[in-house]
Amino acid sequence: MKIYTYKQPAAIESTESVAILNEAGKVSSTVQRVYSNKLKKAFDRTMDYRYFVRFDASDIAGQPLFTCKKVSRRGRVHFQGKDFVTGKEYMIAYDGWQIMLPDLIITDGTQKIKLNKEMEDWSVFSVEDQPIARWQAIFCETHFEITLQIEDNSPIQHEAFFIAIGQAVLFVGA
Repeated sequence: MKIYTYKQPAAIESTESVAILNEAGKVSSTVQRVYSNKLKKAFDRTMDYRYFVRFDASDIAGQPLFTCKKVSRRGRVHFQGKDFVTGKEYMIAYDGWQIMLPDLIITDGTQKIKLNKEMEDWSVFSVEDQPIARWQAIFCETHFEITLQIEDNSPIQHEAFFIAIGQAVLFVGA
């Protein structure tokens, strides 16, 4: 199992680049909330910083690895992810809007990953009911201490995938 940790500022509007640490305590990548322009950021302030949601994960040299952004169309919300390493695009959508905390389905058209969103515990990514990764955020006064665990049997081994999705969907959310 691979374990990654990082400290995300408590303010969801923060655009600070956050270092992702691997098990050895070395920076393996970064994640950052991004606005494409100042007008979007100003408008987002009026929407409690939850309308324009985009997180980019990059390697330590600054090369983009994965991006995840929120898309609102006709009252429906979903997220789009793009893996810059493989070129795959992902659709992340809620499954079961009727329930209080619906699961999310992440798909590239062939593979389907289920994300069980939990507010106080581990949010679990699974394929065919087998856990492949876990993401958890614990509040500590000025920041969140976030931990990502990736199982050895996970079809996706790069932390950028899980972290960008976790930040957009689990940290900020809909």
